[in-house]
Amino acid sequence: MKQTCYTYRILRFLFTPLFRLLYHPHVIGSDNIPATGAVILAGNHMHALDPILIDTSTKRIVRTLAKKDLHDGPFGFVFRAVHTIPVDLHSKHNPAALHAAVYALQQGDAVNVSPEAKRNYTEQLLLPFKYGAVVMSARAHAPIIPYAITGTYKPFSGGVTVRFGTPFYASDDLTAANRELYNRIAALLRRSMEPTVLAQKQFTEFDEWSIGHDKTS
Repeated sequence: MKQTCYTYRILRFLFTPLFRLLYHPHVIGSDNIPATGAVILAGNHMHALDPILIDTSTKRIVRTLAKKDLHDGPFGFVFRAVHTIPVDLHSKHNPAALHAAVYALQQGDAVNVSPEAKRNYTEQLLLPFKYGAVVMSARAHAPIIPYAITGTYKPFSGGVTVRFGTPFYASDDLTAANRELYNRIAALLRRSMEPTVLAQKQFTEFDEWSIGHDKTS
């Protein structure tokens, strides 16, 4: 996607002040995001507003992987206008989405993806990870910036925080790469969460659920 995405820029220009006024988000470590060049932003997913938080935390144009149902819904024209990449959550494999994301990275774009592939409504700190983020990194030779979103989107509370970590590249060993991503995001969550909230969360070690997991998705 060319950096002259006027629809995206106009929408962000309009929504960023409103979003910041409503939620007063705390953004930590955004200087870890490179100003240009391919980069993958990968983090936990707890709320429908998470992609907007990421978009308004950087000056980069960010292409977000979003469920295909949103593209087909009543506001699908908005998701298409800002060049989100549709993912069919009802399918085990998403080669078209993966190809589109890798192509975007090869063009020097920033791509946002949730390795959990869905919102986390559970008491688990993180849900099991899909392999999309590390596959993209390995194929496009693009760095991954892990991030953690914590708090709540209660208006005027300043209760939501996004913390960006330092970049790393996925190795050819996708299991090891996904373990590293999982542990990096978990570490960022632990740094940002209130101790009382963290104490209520359960944490499953990566290796306890990853054995035999499909590495093509």
